[in-house]
Amino acid sequence: MNAWRRIASLLAAALIAGGAAAQGYPSHPIRIISIFPPGGGNDVLCRTIGQKLAENVKQQVIVENRPGANGIIGTEAAARSAPDGYTIALVPSGHAVNASLYKKLPYDTLKDFTAVSLAGSSPLVVAVHPSLPARSMRDFIALARAHPGALTYASAGVGSSGHLAGALFETMTATRLVHVPYKGMGLAITDLIGGQVSVTFGTSASVIPQVRTGRLRALAVTGAQRSPALPELPTVAESGVPGYEAGLWYGFVGPAHIPREIVERLNAELVAALAAPDIREKLAAQGVDARSSTPDEFARLLAADIERWAAVVKRAGVTVE
Repeated sequence: MNAWRRIASLLAAALIAGGAAAQGYPSHPIRIISIFPPGGGNDVLCRTIGQKLAENVKQQVIVENRPGANGIIGTEAAARSAPDGYTIALVPSGHAVNASLYKKLPYDTLKDFTAVSLAGSSPLVVAVHPSLPARSMRDFIALARAHPGALTYASAGVGSSGHLAGALFETMTATRLVHVPYKGMGLAITDLIGGQVSVTFGTSASVIPQVRTGRLRALAVTGAQRSPALPELPTVAESGVPGYEAGLWYGFVGPAHIPREIVERLNAELVAALAAPDIREKLAAQGVDARSSTPDEFARLLAADIERWAAVVKRAGVTVE
């Protein structure tokens, strides 16, 4: 009986301590880990949202770049940080993909993290070199079927969102493309502009500027709906591939066991930051739709995407040591 009373006393003390910590939160700078190099889409979102968060909570928000291993290095750093709400990371949907892509990760994708909030979503853009004789997605599908294995598609690397979007496209259209992985989207776009590769399923931020200058031709977007940044473009699903969807999302996670009161406070501040008109405008300029959520909604999305992309990775036979 005394043991049970001691456990109950400890639980009550923990709840009181958590509540007290939440009342004073945040009392010092918050760190956001950007798991990719400076200048990329993930980094831009971290700094844009972080600046507004700092204004709202009246504390400094520091963005720390921890790139490497397809985002795994920075993600692990977030998982190993203190569960006090002062360190979070912005992860893309590739966080869910890595769970099945890598045979061994230094963390459990679900158990070692606390979901805080979604931050935004963005479709990929299917873009080709202007010399390719395909002016629509239907043209491209017909061309790929007529010449199996002749068309190449560039991505930011093995297991990247663009790689898996292409693999899903092949499966759903009964086509065969040749995947050409690069070390980053910038190099992939450079070679596509140069005509060394045929097509990319690229991030909006990387592709849209090249489309607007005429260096690339956009055929479709990969999301469930059309992109406000390119409203004239149909979705892949509208273009003869019903059910196709391979959008990209971004969301904030922290280490496991952050007190619920602090998670809810941090979530509320992020929701407010993402609702600000200037932030929505800045993200839209990057082809990203500002999109927040509750912690539980984000956790459910993450679990569902782990299962969904595991099936794609298995069908495509993609593995990374």
